[in-house]
Amino acid sequence: MNTTLSAAAALGVVIVLAPGVIGVAARTRAALTHRRGTPVLQLYFDLFKLLRRGAVFSDATTWVFRFAPVAVVVTAILAALVVPLDGRASLFRFAGDPVALAYTFAFGRFFLVLAALDTGSSFEGMGASREVTFASLVEVGLFLSFATLAVLTHELSLSGMLEAPLARASASGSAPAVAMIAGSFFALLLAECARVPVDDPATHLELTMIHEVMVLDHSGPDLALILYAGALKLSVLGAVVISVLVPRANLPPAVAIAVLAGGLLLVGVGVGIVEASMARLRLPKVPLYLAGASALALFSLILALWSAA
Repeated sequence: MNTTLSAAAALGVVIVLAPGVIGVAARTRAALTHRRGTPVLQLYFDLFKLLRRGAVFSDATTWVFRFAPVAVVVTAILAALVVPLDGRASLFRFAGDPVALAYTFAFGRFFLVLAALDTGSSFEGMGASREVTFASLVEVGLFLSFATLAVLTHELSLSGMLEAPLARASASGSAPAVAMIAGSFFALLLAECARVPVDDPATHLELTMIHEVMVLDHSGPDLALILYAGALKLSVLGAVVISVLVPRANLPPAVAIAVLAGGLLLVGVGVGIVEASMARLRLPKVPLYLAGASALALFSLILALWSAA
């Protein structure tokens, strides 16, 4: 299996498995809190149900509201194209693609925020304000983590950074930096994907919601696209965490893709454990949480620079 075919197969696995990762997280949370919970495939059922329904639009909305769900899905897929999902190389590899990854997600968020403001709802405007505020803090930790990987691997593309970061760090004596990067990435993943402790996708209280309040007016296929895009974003960022901890460049393509699938399910379990073990943070505490994740990435960068000196 050549590199392009392997990368395309890994992309297909992520696209198909993404809703299942959300299901695993929900099932894990239910099991740990002694609840019956929903089936692992519940999001697949929900997406199918929503796709069969019609969408309702307010007279106050414009084309921005209708275009936002498409933009969110397209940007999530484009982001997946620059991540080496198979552990070798991405379908689109170039120097500086970590910046493209971050701002591709930001472009989708931009349209989702515009759609929330387009409704004229004060609640959705409040959620949009919180979303962009916390997203700006997430980017700091994300870029610090990528900077550490660049120092450790001497690469400027994600394919090079994630090919064998642990092996290169071990050779230079900075293996703890990789562990800190993985921890920072996972903490930022929870914030970027609107999961506990930053947000709670299961809540229905407008005054405490962030992401969910922005999509209150979406329905039918539009809501299905937004839900799927959120699942795909979690899986793509989860694949980055997997690549940091489990380099797969030297594995056979089929084994590397199988490790990816198993790793994504473990990411779902990890998300479920976090959601079952702690409550959602109060909004004033969220910046402190994000600052902690960024500080962890900063410490890893300092350690990497010290080891390289």
